[in-house]
Amino acid sequence: MYTVKESAASKPLLTTRELTLTALMTAVTCIMGPISCPLPFTPVSISLGTLAIYLSAYVLGMKYSILSCAVYILLGSIGLPVFTEFSAGIDKVLGPTGGYMVGYFFIAAITGYFVEHFHGKRKFAAVGMVLGTACCYFLGSLWLARCLEMDFLPALAIGVLPYLPGDTAKIVIAVILGGEVRLRLQKALPRN
Repeated sequence: MYTVKESAASKPLLTTRELTLTALMTAVTCIMGPISCPLPFTPVSISLGTLAIYLSAYVLGMKYSILSCAVYILLGSIGLPVFTEFSAGIDKVLGPTGGYMVGYFFIAAITGYFVEHFHGKRKFAAVGMVLGTACCYFLGSLWLARCLEMDFLPALAIGVLPYLPGDTAKIVIAVILGGEVRLRLQKALPRN
């Protein structure tokens, strides 16, 4: 006899579509994350990683963009050179810029939430990206200050201020492209 309990137990954690999209956006992050430019006055590099996280959140929503982010950080932690400047290892996650990587989870969660709850409204997606990035900046600057044994405000000055114009441009790009990328992927991988 078939029961409701058996039905729930047989349901997979991820559908093939969700798994495919999550893996695809993880791959995009792994490709874009290492593309970076170091600055001489700070250990924090300019990176396309945040753009990849914005796009992942736009395409996947909150839950699966967090999963994608976790897989990306796990891959880099075990040695795949997917972090800035093709670096890898747990030392990178625990180093001065590790707080920004932890901040990626906040970008994914907050942006994904706004995309899901205000579907199709670009301005709300942008608000989610700005709020997520602010959390990332805060966590990253706190960790940077701790690792470099400096006060919070100087860490903010070297870890955030130089990146504001670039991150603003990345948010604009993600808001413009995110909806289109999501739509095309939904057409390519329709729900069953």
